[in-house]
Amino acid sequence: MVFSAAQLIRRDGVAATGLRDIVAHAQAPRGSLRHYFPGGKEQLVNEAVEWAGRYAAKRVDRFLAEMPEPSPSRLFEAMVRQWTDEYRSAGFATGCPVVAATVDRAGSAESTRQAAAAAFDAWNRPVARALTEMGVPAGRAASLATLMISALEGAIVIARAERDARALETVARELGPLLDAGVAPRD
Repeated sequence: MVFSAAQLIRRDGVAATGLRDIVAHAQAPRGSLRHYFPGGKEQLVNEAVEWAGRYAAKRVDRFLAEMPEPSPSRLFEAMVRQWTDEYRSAGFATGCPVVAATVDRAGSAESTRQAAAAAFDAWNRPVARALTEMGVPAGRAASLATLMISALEGAIVIARAERDARALETVARELGPLLDAGVAPRD
């Protein structure tokens, strides 16, 4: 149900995603909601947001494993490519469930705001770690990781609005040199 909630939230947002929709998508018995999610929809949304943060964090290692020569720009290109590939094959119907939950609930549900902040942190840490391993000074790696994630999320929103991957391609192209310039020169 957590996965189903994340998929529906990334498509429709929190407000438009009903518990019945989640149960139907998960093909789960309705009674399982109360059993597994005694905190109701808010708990389920928060767990979906946390799942999304863990998923994004795990993707970083997968992207790195596929690169013969990792670099900051190549990592960012892989992060972007995941979305451009999805949009080209399936259309622009979905976005990030963390962003959707933040937009819909951060002002009204403190636990969801905290879950979203934790999800972004869970994603930021492996990106920063990867950048450090590529030679970016530790003091700068977290900032560049935040820049990468922020630019990606903003480009996803623009791509969905425009029904065009242009914004994603633009951030990858324009940020690549800046990200690679963050690597400290080797002696």
